[in-house]
Amino acid sequence: MAKSAHNDVLDAGLLVIKNNANLMTLCRSEPTTRIEAVATLALADTPMSSSSFWIRDGGKSGRTMQVAARSTVTVDVAGIGTHVALVDSTRLLAVTRVATVAVAVGDIVDFPAWEVEISDPV
Repeated sequence: MAKSAHNDVLDAGLLVIKNNANLMTLCRSEPTTRIEAVATLALADTPMSSSSFWIRDGGKSGRTMQVAARSTVTVDVAGIGTHVALVDSTRLLAVTRVATVAVAVGDIVDFPAWEVEISDPV
């Protein structure tokens, strides 16, 4: 029996991030909570808005949301960044691994563009 889901169903999960994420942070390891993403593990952060995200057909299947790159973000805490997180005022919404970058306080760092993908049912 074949399985399927309408794009609106898949988009609903991505829209939670698009419509609510208000901050993207560079972290020194993978955060598992919002507190870790914005305080304990955070090295730098940049504001986000719904215009920072684009939803389209997925690369392999399903739907993909492109997260805009951010440049010239000032580093607040020295360390080695390994992950980027998206948060709203209460939740950790999404996390991805990024190329390792060593930063010092006052350095300028660029956040790469990245994607969140929700695959079609299998």
